[in-house]
Amino acid sequence: MSRKLKKTINDITQRSLITHKNPKSPISEQYRTIRTNIQFASVDENIKTLMVTSSGPGEGKSTTVANLAVVLAQQGKSVLLVDADLRKPTVHYTFKVSNVYGLTTVLTRQETLTNCIQKTNVPDLDVLPSGPVPPNPSELLNSKTMEATLEDLKGTYEYILFDTPPVLAVTDGQILANRCDGVVLVVTSGKTQNEGALKAKELLDNANSKIIGVVLNGKEKTDNTYYYYGTK
Repeated sequence: MSRKLKKTINDITQRSLITHKNPKSPISEQYRTIRTNIQFASVDENIKTLMVTSSGPGEGKSTTVANLAVVLAQQGKSVLLVDADLRKPTVHYTFKVSNVYGLTTVLTRQETLTNCIQKTNVPDLDVLPSGPVPPNPSELLNSKTMEATLEDLKGTYEYILFDTPPVLAVTDGQILANRCDGVVLVVTSGKTQNEGALKAKELLDNANSKIIGVVLNGKEKTDNTYYYYGTK
């Protein structure tokens, strides 16, 4: 890896994990607001498994889910972030962990779940990277092994967060959506088209998922904050 490319990746990583690098920043405070809204949404039903997705690529879903995982762990909760974007994984870059083994090697029974989960520099936050990119992501996520793996994780962690591919691109997110207690949809001001956001919501509704809110990124405000809007 060239020095310039390595520096670029490190710069992106530092910006991505602002809640860990700069927890007192206004943006970090907005992530804590999102956390609070999610916890309020679970008053009647406990939200233990949460999926974060978007309608299309480049909406900031991976940054959002990584920072949500951090702020939940900062409460002293045991948190696992699962990279279920088996096509374009990023969690291993964000947290600087190995991606040799991960979710795909668990689902193909090549490695145990315990050996694939990795600690991070954030206390109480573990990650399960994607593992090698498989030829059949949708089939793996829809397998009985995935269902059993999720049940095993529920017995270990207080919160399990999933980063999934954009809903309009592939069916992976829809497959996981109805297995999670809640779904957060990420959109970007000036980029996400209304039709795309509505179609993503329709697909998630058809999958019998529970959309608990939408995160709006990129709104032009002087404080450059993130906003959370409950939808249900």
